[in-house]
Amino acid sequence: MQDEKHYGTRSNWLRAAVLGANDGILSTASLVIGVAAASTTREPIILAGVAGLVAGALSMAAGEYVSVSSQEDLEKADLAREMKELEEMPEEELKELALIYEERGLDSHLAMQVATQLTAHDALGAHARDELGINDITQANPLLAALSSGASFVFGGLLPVLVAYFGPLEQMEYVQYGFAVAFLAVLGAIAAKAGGSNILTAVLRISFWGTVAMVITALIGHLFGVNVA
Repeated sequence: MQDEKHYGTRSNWLRAAVLGANDGILSTASLVIGVAAASTTREPIILAGVAGLVAGALSMAAGEYVSVSSQEDLEKADLAREMKELEEMPEEELKELALIYEERGLDSHLAMQVATQLTAHDALGAHARDELGINDITQANPLLAALSSGASFVFGGLLPVLVAYFGPLEQMEYVQYGFAVAFLAVLGAIAAKAGGSNILTAVLRISFWGTVAMVITALIGHLFGVNVA
């Protein structure tokens, strides 16, 4: 029998990587398009792109680290509280675990057997997984999340910067838009393939919202730009 494919193990790093790369492409391209709409020279456009790339990567990494660290703190507090309850009232905790298995479809006798055996093997692990929903796959990892988000933002944001450097100045807005949508579509397809979801849906979703963001930014550049030299 062939091994089954399970995509849940990829959820943490995939979410951080896709979010970082998507933000890198979209925010940098939108920034470049907005400046290009108000600029007649290439230098301000490239400067805006590089500044947006650096600031965005650092902000993404820091934000992800703080966010996931908060999640980690909550998980540690829950585990500490659960450990204390296991020490002070083991019988009540055993019944609570058995009740969880009953609610999942086991009869009361079998549920108690399963709870008893799992408690004997690893009581905290059983409660963490089945009561708190914490396991090795979903457990927070702030450093990994920060590095994944920051690195993927740099990768995504570098693409619009290269287009700003090599693309034709007169058509910069349209060239940036075209490349950005292409990049976003490829990213959506890769993410959908890696996550086992529908590729077309992912591509259409990311391309549509990317277009909305870039069009709004371009309009702002045209309406409020002051012809940056």
